[in-house]
Amino acid sequence: QVQLVESGGGLVQPGGYLRLSCAASGFTFSRYIYTIRWYRQAPGKERELVALITSPSGNTNYADSVKGRFTISRDNAKNTVYLQMNSLKPEDTAIYYCNAYVNWNHYWGQGTQVTVSS
Repeated sequence: QVQLVESGGGLVQPGGYLRLSCAASGFTFSRYIYTIRWYRQAPGKERELVALITSPSGNTNYADSVKGRFTISRDNAKNTVYLQMNSLKPEDTAIYYCNAYVNWNHYWGQGTQVTVSS
């Protein structure tokens, strides 16, 4: 059973940074073809795709709103995907969710809250 656990959210001032983690279990990064996406959902808004990374190529893609500020990466040894978020803005405030597409199924984590406020 695939499980995803996000962590790393919190309260940060504008201009600050956070690194979110998505720890996966139930499949091994180095042995599977998968895509992992970070989404976010702000109050009253639809869920938005923020960034993705594919395997085995390692190709990445970002929403225009975060390009140049956010970086998605993976650590195969730890079976974990990261989202480094720099130069945070109040509009980045949302619950951030990790999604994995593997074995023709989608799996979701429980989400982690990011709040950018002074």
